[in-house]
Amino acid sequence: MTNLDLYAKAEHLLGIEEATEALYDLYRSELDEYKIKTLLDVGCGRGGFMTRMISDGVTCKGVDLSSVMVDECKADGLDAECIDVAVVDGTYDAIVSIFDVLNFMDKDSLIRFLDAIASKLNDDGIFIADINTRYGFSDVAEGTMSSENEKEFLSVDAQFANDELHTKFTLFEKNKDDTYTKYQDTIVQHFHKMKIFQKLDGLKLVDKQTFSLYDTEDKTLLIFKKR
Repeated sequence: MTNLDLYAKAEHLLGIEEATEALYDLYRSELDEYKIKTLLDVGCGRGGFMTRMISDGVTCKGVDLSSVMVDECKADGLDAECIDVAVVDGTYDAIVSIFDVLNFMDKDSLIRFLDAIASKLNDDGIFIADINTRYGFSDVAEGTMSSENEKEFLSVDAQFANDELHTKFTLFEKNKDDTYTKYQDTIVQHFHKMKIFQKLDGLKLVDKQTFSLYDTEDKTLLIFKKR
């Protein structure tokens, strides 16, 4: 099991449903300004955003590096694959990466990712993503929390230092014989300075908006057009 698959198994215990819905609403409002017919959701998760865009008449495809997430998308009849965006077929009017997807990459991986995004956009295509601000990492994401239900217990310990957030997930799942299976892994996220996004070959940053998801100015929305 990859660390992203562990995150997928534990996501429902994190209490992020309201924040996710708020992000979906924000992205949809931004996309309303553009006449798009096709959309690629990179880091699509369980496909919630695709479902909403399909209801708006947009043809959607999703990719995610968690096979757990992709399997759930497919079970709901969505077009999703567990592949890297660089090998996605075709091009799209719009591409989105919702809820910190860019923060899961270091600088070099991020540049390669953004080059791949540019190659998958149609002319005049738009790419929208959100990232954590430094405040979002140090004052919102850092810390410990736990959550449980009758069958699961989750512990999360997040520490932010040297522009990296290291989050250790420990999940216990109850078995039929009342024993528990333990899953544990660490996910690393990276703080990115804005200058990285202002010097890209294939994408032009046309707008950025700092907003509040959990607290004051903890997120930044980035909007790019294909050069």
